[in-house]
Amino acid sequence: MRTLISTLLTGLLLVTSVAWSAVPGDIRQTGFVYCVNGNIASFNPQLASGGLIVDTLAAQLYDRLLDVDPYTYRLIPELAESWEVLDNGATYRFHLRHNVPFQTTEWFTPSRPLNADDVVFSFRRIFERKSAWHGVNGGNYPYFDSLQFADAVKSIKKLGNYTVEIRLHRPDASFLWHMATHYAPVLSAEYGSQLTKADHQELMDRQPVGTGPFMLSEYRTGQYIRLARNQHYWKGLPRMSQVVIDMGAGGTGRLSKLLTGECDVLAYPAASQISVLRDDPRLRLTLRPGMNIAYLAFNTRKAPMDRPEVRQALALAINNERLMESIYYGTAETAASILPRASWAYNNEARVTEYNPEKSRAQLKALGVEDLHLNLWVPSASQAWNPSPLKTAELIQADLAQVGVTVTIVAVEGRFQEARLMEMTHDLTLTGWATDSNDPDSFFRPLFSCAAIASQTNYAHWCEPEFDETLHKALLSQQLASRIDYYDRAQTMLAEALPVLPLASSLRLQAYRADIRGLVLSPFGNASFAGVHRVNGEEN
Repeated sequence: MRTLISTLLTGLLLVTSVAWSAVPGDIRQTGFVYCVNGNIASFNPQLASGGLIVDTLAAQLYDRLLDVDPYTYRLIPELAESWEVLDNGATYRFHLRHNVPFQTTEWFTPSRPLNADDVVFSFRRIFERKSAWHGVNGGNYPYFDSLQFADAVKSIKKLGNYTVEIRLHRPDASFLWHMATHYAPVLSAEYGSQLTKADHQELMDRQPVGTGPFMLSEYRTGQYIRLARNQHYWKGLPRMSQVVIDMGAGGTGRLSKLLTGECDVLAYPAASQISVLRDDPRLRLTLRPGMNIAYLAFNTRKAPMDRPEVRQALALAINNERLMESIYYGTAETAASILPRASWAYNNEARVTEYNPEKSRAQLKALGVEDLHLNLWVPSASQAWNPSPLKTAELIQADLAQVGVTVTIVAVEGRFQEARLMEMTHDLTLTGWATDSNDPDSFFRPLFSCAAIASQTNYAHWCEPEFDETLHKALLSQQLASRIDYYDRAQTMLAEALPVLPLASSLRLQAYRADIRGLVLSPFGNASFAGVHRVNGEEN
């Protein structure tokens, strides 16, 4: 994994030969600066397990077959203008939009618009292990691997130039929602053929080509990404000619850039900064419920975390109310389930874990667990579900110290976290999950299925065949009531086994300069920047 990441990052530096300097000073005449803390390991969201490429860039570079309305939470057409569900949910037929051009970049000039070949190419790469493209750049597709889609898909066929049919081995009521996530972009088959002839297939994921509103123009590792307007975007010309994604500062540094005007938009401001943001007349703040969860994962493959009784005892020591006050400042709900309350499958009978350090201490002693030393791995950057991971870790460290447990905090860079967690040396990890799907399957299988251990999204390394079977049964029915019953059972099983301790479901926050218009903050992730514009500046 480390070797793959290193190779990818090396390749990314070759995207352009433009000399790297500071973010250009004239950006406000033609675009805007979006400040976010993050890293890039690939420009293809198929290969990602989250992060900046999925949360921000995918919606700019690519389109999907389907989209999710950020206000009604319903599936809506995107590249597929219509679709059919057949065989009780085992067959899906997509009718594609005509005259959708691919981006013309320095490294690729398309000769035709999007058609069925591109959809077949994009999904065969993920779902068909025998595909020549499946193993390019590692062959890992974390989101879909965690769902075992390579085993679930029976066939992908082109029925005509603008019709594609995907057959599954058995019904899956969540399938369309997974096709609407940013992990499922449509790539160019023609670009793939060009790279195959040149024997440079690896460039597919480093020099991206999509149908989205913006194209990759420049990239400087750890500093910024510049996106240029797609002049032929099928939905209409984007309002701004460029966007700069500034990754060069974290925490208060990003806030300072917003206050001084170096940033136009600040993604994921810390909850503690809200009063400053609200009091400044030059700024605006948007808050929306988020489909996300912050949680503490126990490494269930390592003693004594392999014992549910120990996990339950440790959970009693964590003061979740204090986390709400000190980390979220009223911008999150205490989590009683791994599902956010906004989910249609949320179990209203779920209860937040009791805070009782005396009971915790007594239970640990009764279990023979004394003088316990644990390593807690924590991402160093702010996340959509947790604006201050390191501070959260320090509060958990203090809570566990009061019951005699010594915790060592290990800060982990985001792009190396997945690889290091697979080494199995951690005891605990503070992490979370955000999805751009309204289907509960997008929480359960990526985080807790047995398959998700190998795909590096199951940080607890918890595998329970009965739980997996419960999830699969929930997918066989198109009846919502039946699915809710199965997901209630799944939430009960998680509460009993407690492979992870749910902490909070956070509001999505976004701050921006008062002259910026057209930003859409979605509960499912960042939306397209195509409509963003400045009210008192040039929009050429």
